Amino acid sequence: MKPKSKILIIAGSDSSGGAGIQADIKTVTALGSYAMTAITAVTTQNTTGVKSIIPIPHKEISKQIEFTCNDIKPDAIKIGMLHSVDVIKSVLKSLSKIKVKKIVLDPVMVAKGGARLIDQDSIKILKNNLVKKVSLITPNIPEAEVLTNTKILSKEDMIYASNILLNLGAKNVLIKGGHLNQKSIYDVLVNKKNISIFKNKKINTKNTHGTGCTLSSAIATYYACGKTLKKSCSMAIKYVNEAISSRPNYGKGHGPINHLNTFKIKKNFL
Repeated sequence: MKPKSKILIIAGSDSSGGAGIQADIKTVTALGSYAMTAITAVTTQNTTGVKSIIPIPHKEISKQIEFTCNDIKPDAIKIGMLHSVDVIKSVLKSLSKIKVKKIVLDPVMVAKGGARLIDQDSIKILKNNLVKKVSLITPNIPEAEVLTNTKILSKEDMIYASNILLNLGAKNVLIKGGHLNQKSIYDVLVNKKNISIFKNKKINTKNTHGTGCTLSSAIATYYACGKTLKKSCSMAIKYVNEAISSRPNYGKGHGPINHLNTFKIKKNFL
C-alpha cells in the first residue's frame, strides 16, 4: 500500500509513546499516510506524569521544518506542543516560507497528568498570531477556557467560546467536550457559516493519554487526503473513539489508546 498523503508534524516527543510525536506518527501511519516530524521538545514521562522537559532550540525547529519541506512538501501540517514565544515565532516564520494551506493546530497546554507545558507569553502570541494562520484549532475545554477567558459548562458555552476564537481570526474551531461531566460527549465544530455538533457515548476509562494529539493528527490526515474539514473531523472522532474502546490498558496511570485499531492483521502473518 502506498501512502495517501504526506503530513508534517510539529510537536514534542513523549517517551512513553502515548502522546506527542509518537502518537502522531502512529496515527498518520495507521490511517495510511506518510509522517514527517519537527520535534519541539523532548519529554521524560510515563502514564503517571511528566518528569522533565528539554526544549529544542527554536532555530533547530525551523531547520527541521524547512529542510524537510524543501525536499518532501507536506499536504498538511499538524502542530502540537509549542513551549515558548521564540518557538512560536520560528514556526510562524517557517510556515510563511513553505506555504502549506492545510494546517491543524492542537494548542497543547497541560499534560494529562497536570504538568504545564506552555507559559503565559506563549499563550498570548498563540492567540494573537498563530490562530489566524491555521485552518483549524482543536482545543479541549480547559485549553479553550484559557484561550477565551471564559468558563465552559455546556455545549452552548462551547459554541460561545468558539465564536470568541473566530473573532480572534480562527477560520474553524473544534472544541472537544470530553471534560464535561455528562453521559454523552459533544464535540463542537464552528466557523462563520456553520455549527456542527458530533455526539458520542462517553467511554468511562482513565486510559485516554494522547487523545488530543491523536485526534488532531487524524483530522490533518483525512483533510490531506481530500476530505472536507467537517468529514475529516467526523472520521477522526470515530477513529479516536475506537482507539479508546480497544485501549491496551498499559501503565499505572493515564494509559495510551490503541492507534492500531484500523489494522487487520492476516492470520497467516501470525
